[in-house]
Amino acid sequence: MTRFAPLTLNAQPFEFDFDVAHTALIVIDMQRDFVEPGGFGASLGNDVNLLRAIIPTVRRVMDAWRAAGGLLIHTREGHAPDLSDCPPAKRLRGSPSLRIGDVGPMGRILIQGEPGHGIIPELAPLPGEPVIDKPGKGSFHATGLQELLASRGITHLIIMGVTTEVCVQTTMREANDRGYDCLLVEDGTESYFPEFKAATLAMIRAQGGIVGWTAPSAELLSALAPVAATPL
Repeated sequence: MTRFAPLTLNAQPFEFDFDVAHTALIVIDMQRDFVEPGGFGASLGNDVNLLRAIIPTVRRVMDAWRAAGGLLIHTREGHAPDLSDCPPAKRLRGSPSLRIGDVGPMGRILIQGEPGHGIIPELAPLPGEPVIDKPGKGSFHATGLQELLASRGITHLIIMGVTTEVCVQTTMREANDRGYDCLLVEDGTESYFPEFKAATLAMIRAQGGIVGWTAPSAELLSALAPVAATPL
């Protein structure tokens, strides 16, 4: 097998065909503010252990993707220190114990450069891996992601991260509107609300894959195994 030969994996609603050379793996918002105790997610009353459970799976897929020579992109949600890119409708909703920009146990909540804004150490980007800082839920809004993907000839996306029904689903819908074929790794994404994750997976693959495909990580790892074993 050549290193960038077409690959097929078992997925829903039907097989997903891709080649590593034209596919990017995007890991969405695996940040301390969402995944660790004391961050923004916990301040909203959520159990962050639900999200932490996917860390080993995400790491296994990242390692296999790196071994296969694919483009790996990380995203972080956050805002400028002066909150100029954070609309009031986002900051002022509900009655959380901490709002975006407030000082929490890991610095100011969801502010670029603060400790809580950083990606968790277990999934830290390697030198040279792009990190997309985004002010919204979707990874395309007000970022350079589209330009990065176009410059690399990317046509397919494989997506993991949190949370399934918010930033992950928003990114997939943005990508679908831009013509990308997208696969969501089922056990590489999670929500604070398990029923929301289940509903999102069903919506994504409904009606012949109206937004994209879903598959368990085992199927992706199996498809990548011969590619990762091929010398550069």
